[in-house]
Amino acid sequence: MLVLKSLDIDLTQSEKKTLLSFLSLYSFFTIVILFFISFLYFSFQKNLMLQEKRVLMQEYSNDFIFRLKDLHINFDKYKFYPRDERYNSAIYDSDRTLIFSTLESKKVNLDEISYTSNKKIHFIEEPESYYLGAKYVVLEIQDDGIWLEKLKKEIFIFVVIAFAFMTLLGYFLLRIFLKPMRDALHLLDRFIKDTTHELNTPISAIITNVEMIDTNSLDEKLSKKIKRIDIGAKTISNIYEDLTYLTLDNKIISQNENLDLSKIVHQRLEYFKTLADVKKIELIENIEEDVTIFCDVKKISKLIDNLLSNAIKYNKVKGFIKVTLTKKSLIVEDSGKGMTDSQVEQLFERYIRFDKSVGGFGIGLNIVSMIAKEYNFKTNVESEIKIGTKMELIWEN
Repeated sequence: MLVLKSLDIDLTQSEKKTLLSFLSLYSFFTIVILFFISFLYFSFQKNLMLQEKRVLMQEYSNDFIFRLKDLHINFDKYKFYPRDERYNSAIYDSDRTLIFSTLESKKVNLDEISYTSNKKIHFIEEPESYYLGAKYVVLEIQDDGIWLEKLKKEIFIFVVIAFAFMTLLGYFLLRIFLKPMRDALHLLDRFIKDTTHELNTPISAIITNVEMIDTNSLDEKLSKKIKRIDIGAKTISNIYEDLTYLTLDNKIISQNENLDLSKIVHQRLEYFKTLADVKKIELIENIEEDVTIFCDVKKISKLIDNLLSNAIKYNKVKGFIKVTLTKKSLIVEDSGKGMTDSQVEQLFERYIRFDKSVGGFGIGLNIVSMIAKEYNFKTNVESEIKIGTKMELIWEN
């Protein structure tokens, strides 16, 4: 039940990440589309407003041109430029030079028919005759801005409602699309759980029985066969324990106690001696006795196992592994392939493997990192290509 519960948690976290990633991208494109639609709607409403104002300003323009014509004909009688409190006006000649103006705006776009600028609405018309030399007549009225405020409110409400609707729609669609994948993951995780559970009993039986055999009393060929069985069983056992730990995602409650770390390190080195012998790797022990630590025995053993397993796996034939234990640190040095600085930065990431020719799933050092974080161990890694790697765990007594 604990395994299934932890799997549900993992799937939920993974699903949340997928949902958040999708919704973030989906929301971005939704906002872009909504703003584009809002822009088109704003432009349409603005043109509609200008069209309505144009009808009114056309009437003003006809009146102004009539008065301009009258001034042109009777210029010798009176020389007063036509003015009206309802609008401001200006006239320009064919060279677009200002003849006279009562406009508040300093700049006028004579290429437009009607437009808004600085809370003013401008209307441009060309009279049939150049009265007083004017080719362009410009009228200006105040834009009260009521239509703009109303339009902004409409667009804001539309964007909020549409965005909420599109986000909810995207969320439910993604949930539907993810359901088959979620079901498949549930089946896969159940299969892994059942498989690892079934593997535990035979592996333990094999290891226990092999350890009971006195290989010294056997002939050389049979002794080698027994060692191969021992190596295979221990390799599978280590993978099984990693998968179990990873499946539980470090949710196991730690049974911390004062442990004789020196004894545990000796035991784990003895456990991995057979694996090291296959590659003729020399195990160098520099272990200070009576080193104690307050920790869970299974977790500290798993941490040491993965460090040793990794050192053996990536080591060269006839290389060495030096294990140093002090009161405050554990150091595992090897004469392996070494790593670049960029590889060292990715070392503790899950499923990262730098050499595909070597077996494994890329989870061992990730588990080391998880346990180290739980107990606030400091990890230092030094590595050099073709020289080897030094991994150090430091803790406070």
